[in-house]
Amino acid sequence: MSTIEPPSVTASYALAVLSATEEGTGGQSSGSWALPTDRLQYGEMRALWDAVLEARDAGPHTGLLVGDRIRPEGLHILGHLVLTCASLADAARAAERYHPLVSQAGTVTLHRRGGVGRICYRPTVDPGAMHVQQVEAVVSSMVRAARWLAGDDWAPVAVSFAHPRAGSAEPYARVLGCPVTFDAPENAITVADEDLDRRRPLYDPTLNALHRAYADRLLHQLSAASTAAGRVRQWLEHAALEDAGPEGPAKELNLSVRTLRRALQAEGTSWRALLDTARHGRARRLLETTTLPLDRIAPLVGLSGATALVRAFTRWEGMPPGAFRSRHSRHSQDTQDTQDTQDTENSRHRPAFRDPEGAGSG
Repeated sequence: MSTIEPPSVTASYALAVLSATEEGTGGQSSGSWALPTDRLQYGEMRALWDAVLEARDAGPHTGLLVGDRIRPEGLHILGHLVLTCASLADAARAAERYHPLVSQAGTVTLHRRGGVGRICYRPTVDPGAMHVQQVEAVVSSMVRAARWLAGDDWAPVAVSFAHPRAGSAEPYARVLGCPVTFDAPENAITVADEDLDRRRPLYDPTLNALHRAYADRLLHQLSAASTAAGRVRQWLEHAALEDAGPEGPAKELNLSVRTLRRALQAEGTSWRALLDTARHGRARRLLETTTLPLDRIAPLVGLSGATALVRAFTRWEGMPPGAFRSRHSRHSQDTQDTQDTQDTENSRHRPAFRDPEGAGSG
């Protein structure tokens, strides 16, 4: 029998939604949340949105405006991690991996093709269980988070929503700053590759690693008794990908393979998609941290050879693995050169040490 629990949302996001409304709802539910990492069941989050949308001043653009007012602390560790990412692409990948820490009621994915990236949001609860304003809040909060890195005047190429438009078009253009379409196949933010890959001039990889380590620890704790997808991701982190199959995590979850596949489908994903993401992540780490040739890396990520790795990695990153490795090595060297220069300048201006008790001694 499955031990998978219903989706949950972090208290920090629930409080951010309350504080982002004009008058809030009096904070009637916040007293039960002692810490920002406390979780509330998705049904409680839906009830909170019901209260927000029933307020007398609520309008059809409430979700859009709430999302635009979300601050980094509203996303807890994910917000702080985004602030330390090297580029919008890194931030999108962080959202892809760590969004469950904010909410398990939807998934974030990044797809790159044809010179653009599409950051997609897909609810995983029943369609009738999520207000369209909740979806708009998530999408507009992601645009706002991108502006933390790219600047307040940054705008995506386009935004699309899978639901019909409610209210006038002007607030969407004003908040999102780009063409917006409705009744689209998916909820997505389209970003030019050059914007995704532009490196931030001030980037602290050490601080980013600290945030990422904390996020990984929280994700591990959340996955221990959480969604099927979270448990499968956790299993894949340590699996030998060359012969990984759904039988492994199904056995750990005490489920049949068929039941596991159904559970993943209900959460908006699949075994194939999760395995592909795990291969992507492991390939990145091996390219960044080793000098192994491609034909040695390919079997470690479960691919048949170097050609298959090049094809898959180009689909994942929009560039072949050799170019990715070169860029990473160049950036690492530039970061080290900058640090060495700063250390030299600091030592040059540092006053010489004098022992007060030895002053005047020969």
